[in-house]
Amino acid sequence: MAILTVHTVAELRRHIQCWHIAGEKIALVPTMGNLHAGHIRLVEHARERAERVVVSIFVNPLQFGPNEDFKSYPRTLEADKIQLMASGTDLLFAPPVEEMYPDGEQRVTRVEVPELSSILDGEFRPGHFAGMATMVLKLFNMVQPDIALFGQKDYQQLAVIRRVVQDVCVPVNIIGIATVRENDGLAMSSRNQYLTPSEREAAPLLYRTLGEVVQAMKHGRRDFQRLEAEALRKLRVAGMRPDYVAIRVAQTLSAPDADARYFVVLAAAWLGKARLIDNIEVQVAARADA
Repeated sequence: MAILTVHTVAELRRHIQCWHIAGEKIALVPTMGNLHAGHIRLVEHARERAERVVVSIFVNPLQFGPNEDFKSYPRTLEADKIQLMASGTDLLFAPPVEEMYPDGEQRVTRVEVPELSSILDGEFRPGHFAGMATMVLKLFNMVQPDIALFGQKDYQQLAVIRRVVQDVCVPVNIIGIATVRENDGLAMSSRNQYLTPSEREAAPLLYRTLGEVVQAMKHGRRDFQRLEAEALRKLRVAGMRPDYVAIRVAQTLSAPDADARYFVVLAAAWLGKARLIDNIEVQVAARADA
């Protein structure tokens, strides 16, 4: 039996309306497809929290820069359908670009979050978060879910989405799900398949390096800029091309002040053709002189 798959907003809304009339709780899991175990974990959590689970697969051109991998991004719809059917997805929404942007990508109204969209990944991928937020808000309006689930690997993305929902009063509960990792610690990502065998062997260094920063912070180090510089140097020596390593206040992603206790350590680094991102949250003890 094939999974229920729709490609237009009109088809989607017919099913959604029936579920709303029946009083069923709806969960949305937005994806770009090429699904892996991390995506399926989101679906499983959605299944536990709602009567109906909608998964979207849409490779969104608005969130790719001119020199990024939009055209080559892996599109594996038939294989994705098999995984979604096995995980209990009720409906797959897989729209073409013209359905999402009927007047063209350049003419669409865009959603942008000041400050959050221009730091960290936003500095190296201009326009990425505006494109992502625009698409996600459109999905929220199309599906009208009660809850939506996102992986914490994309920590900044999650922060942007939460801010959009708060600022424009979208009645949806955003749930972040812990990063799913390979046995050696590498965060699962559709782009990991770009790694050569030798690069794949080296890739877990990103997570290990963040873990070393976290341990140093737990042991009392608060020289954040030096910790960041040491981590950057370690990644470069190993052959990676880091965009950034940053210690920020969790949730807000602001630069930490002297009394901050709840942090996230984030990094993005190129390894061959793959751009890896990762993060670790950490709570540290209050300063003795506070």
